[in-house]
Amino acid sequence: MNKKDLIIGILVGIVANAVGLIATATILGQGDDFTTVIEAAIKEGFLGKLISLGAILNLIAFFIFIKKRQDYRARGVLIATVFIAIFTFIFKLY
Repeated sequence: MNKKDLIIGILVGIVANAVGLIATATILGQGDDFTTVIEAAIKEGFLGKLISLGAILNLIAFFIFIKKRQDYRARGVLIATVFIAIFTFIFKLY
């Protein structure tokens, strides 16, 4: 197992999700800034949905790595996605 490629994949997955979250908050925020949208999402209880929509970019990164036959990087993106899903589930419980 190539640990370097796995770590790169995890980092790409986390960054892709963060960029997706920012893009989703900007698009759905109707002109409000990012922090206002996140605060409103926390108050109204739909932050988990925003994070899940942000994970769509992970799907794109995953398939790019698969197409380039970089399986360990794709595995890292998958690990990051599972980690984010678990985080979202735990956040939703509390």
